[in-house]
Amino acid sequence: MEWSIQQIARLAGTTSRTLRHYDEIGVVPPSRIGSNGYRYYNEQALVRLQRVLLLRELGLGLPQIADILTQECEEASALTTHLSLLRQEQDRLARQIAAVEHTINALEGREKLMAETMFDGFDHTQHKDEVEQRWGKDAYARSDAWYRGMSEDERQNWRTQAEQLRLDWIAAAEADAITPDSPEAQELAHRHVGWLRGIPGTPAAEPGGNLVGYVRGLAHMYVSDERFAANYGGVNGASFVRDALLAYIEASESPAER
Repeated sequence: MEWSIQQIARLAGTTSRTLRHYDEIGVVPPSRIGSNGYRYYNEQALVRLQRVLLLRELGLGLPQIADILTQECEEASALTTHLSLLRQEQDRLARQIAAVEHTINALEGREKLMAETMFDGFDHTQHKDEVEQRWGKDAYARSDAWYRGMSEDERQNWRTQAEQLRLDWIAAAEADAITPDSPEAQELAHRHVGWLRGIPGTPAAEPGGNLVGYVRGLAHMYVSDERFAANYGGVNGASFVRDALLAYIEASESPAER
């Protein structure tokens, strides 16, 4: 089967102009162009478009998406991984919805307010086992106590700083003139290490902790773990972050900085 560009734009909730742009940059080429100049899309092109739209929702830029599509040619395998991430997010949102509904019912007198229910789905401890395995139970306990001890405003400020750092990394990785060892990237690396140092329980925050080993391990994990790679726009973006962090810690002159 084939669909016209207008049909696909309507079905996908996008525009013909966007689809033409995707064609121009080679992200989603049509299956054929008719004698009238119209673009037509077959089932394979639709699958590719679905992947692009899913990756866009993760916040990835088109250059990163193009790289991912080139590296991951097996559509079913790539979509299976993405489906798993979507289901995790679906479960988290469903739990949050139920928690908010419970609070509304309690405020309107239909239910008894229960703290255990109010915060379901807002769990920042979902990676507890992984953290304990990598850095020990004490590291998790201290960072967990620190996080729970913050006010909501403090948590929001911390999340805002983390998000801005993530966006700045992505922008730097996409800029052709910025290399991992450039002053701009090294300033980001300095900010990143400073951010890590602000999290109690981590080797970066502990006096005499193995900062170099910790940052090096995280840097490589950003690339090898798709969850972290997605945070930085995909494998290429995460590789940029890794290389910049490794250059930063290797250039540190003071043992205290290491």
